[in-house]
Amino acid sequence: MESAKSAAAAKICLSDMTLPRLTEYCKSIGQPAFRAKQIFKWIHQKLVTDFSAMTDQPKTLLEQFGRECTLAAPTIRRRQQSRDGTVKYLLQLSDGNCIETVLMRYHYGNTVCVSTQVGCAMGCRFCASTQAGRVRDLTPGEIAAEVYTAQKDTGERVSHIVLMGIGEPLHNFDNVMDFLEIISCPEGVNIGMRNISLSTCGLVPGIEKLAGRHLQLTLSVSLHAPNNKTRSSMMPVNDAYPLEQLIPACRAYQKETGRRISFEYSMVKGVNDSPQMARELANLIRGMGAHVNLIPINPVDGSPYSASDEANIRRFQKMLEELGVNATVRRRLGSDISAACGQLRREDARQAAQQQST
Repeated sequence: MESAKSAAAAKICLSDMTLPRLTEYCKSIGQPAFRAKQIFKWIHQKLVTDFSAMTDQPKTLLEQFGRECTLAAPTIRRRQQSRDGTVKYLLQLSDGNCIETVLMRYHYGNTVCVSTQVGCAMGCRFCASTQAGRVRDLTPGEIAAEVYTAQKDTGERVSHIVLMGIGEPLHNFDNVMDFLEIISCPEGVNIGMRNISLSTCGLVPGIEKLAGRHLQLTLSVSLHAPNNKTRSSMMPVNDAYPLEQLIPACRAYQKETGRRISFEYSMVKGVNDSPQMARELANLIRGMGAHVNLIPINPVDGSPYSASDEANIRRFQKMLEELGVNATVRRRLGSDISAACGQLRREDARQAAQQQST
């Protein structure tokens, strides 16, 4: 088993290559440049996971690919469907690691929430995905394969993507940037940047680098508290990048890109949901024209936090709006299938450990 994994790891994954990089690779093995566009379409538009399906390619080339290359093709280890139509996948990667992907159905189309890392190093205390730490980064092709797997499984087109699953996207910056280039490429599934949201817990250097890319995606910043004391108690990353650094970086990003920022704010009972917190939040982001997304948190085993009740969340929203802040309450999807990020992966690991001990 280990030798098979090592052999697979030694192969070149064509799914990870942007079209320009795939073109250079094809040239390097003596193939004409036009082959790259054909192969890219097979992988990222027709969504094949077997070289033999590329019927317009020379047999000798496909044989070479079989010896030297591979494609990202996760398998569905578990699939759960909610009463509201949300589908949650536990996907197993080629090295045996598992990640979570969620397909959500809205009136405007299907959105897939993708993971960008196996585990997470950020340590947010209300999040299940960080409790076992970070194992490794996902490659561009593995992230794209999450979208393709959901699309093939449901037979429905995916029109929107949110990078809000397991992992911190800006902690895996280069791979995520390649993924964005691949997923928005006209030769692939061609999902436009304006239909993509990237969520960060507030890595200031990553926000600054992202601003320099001038991408037309939506940046969502996980804020969750309007002062350093409360935010640090919830999110250790605030110790490294406190609000005095984060908010100016967000303002600079907005000025550089012309794109409005969205702030995510998980409503935690007795922690960040008071009228005073609403006033502090309004003062903190005043003048930005930013949108605040209030999130009723899902229960997570081992977390000391519980969700604010619906009435209090609505009062908080109303107060923000009276203070001039645009705020909405996120629709809660998939609560009956452990939809909180990281829960399904933890359940699977727990079950596997129990089976080994018996």
